[in-house]
Amino acid sequence: MNDKKRILLVEDDPNFGIILRDFLNMNDYDVVLAKNGMEGFEKFKKYDFHICILDVMMPYKDGFTLVGEIKEINQDIPIIFLTAKSLKEDVLKGYKIGADDYLKKPFDSDVLLYKIKAILKRNKLSSILDTDEHEFKFSSFEFNSKLRHLKFKDNKHTKLSPKENMLLKMLLLHKNDLMPRELALTRIWRDDNYFTSRSMDVYIAKLRKQLEIDPNVKINNIHGEGFRLVSD
Repeated sequence: MNDKKRILLVEDDPNFGIILRDFLNMNDYDVVLAKNGMEGFEKFKKYDFHICILDVMMPYKDGFTLVGEIKEINQDIPIIFLTAKSLKEDVLKGYKIGADDYLKKPFDSDVLLYKIKAILKRNKLSSILDTDEHEFKFSSFEFNSKLRHLKFKDNKHTKLSPKENMLLKMLLLHKNDLMPRELALTRIWRDDNYFTSRSMDVYIAKLRKQLEIDPNVKINNIHGEGFRLVSD
């Protein structure tokens, strides 16, 4: 069974396209190469892809136009733009229409590999959270994330703040497993920096206080990685 991630690579420079395709193939990706935007869109409709790597400046159909068409079919597909231009307006335009990242030519191929892996990992983790599950039972607690209600045994429920609610849901979806710090920061705070990280620590402390009534429930800090909610 082939479990390689499939990449759509659209690049109008034939030599560079072949070199990049072969490099990605050697790094265990299944790459479909197209030489312009029109051909790229036809191949996107034909196969299922995990990520698209698109040149911006191409004949017949540029990368921006191609992304618009791709996003009409699959809004969630990750996009990396390759560009010879680094004008602020072009970069902003790319992000506005759904790009996940930009690389200016010439670029370090190992940096591209890192970006692909990071984006695919982020998407995989995000898909875990796109679940309709909203009622959870753990140890002596009942939690309804839709109502933001946390209840211990027969006590009256406590209403959590929106961020407490989202954080607890994420911890429970990863119950007894690692919940990566970066996942919570990008999904709840929309940014991964020092200040948002400190803010999350405050909310973890608030949840610990809510849950400490039950000795069978703990939120453990996994140093440098994230948190794990442990429950019998």
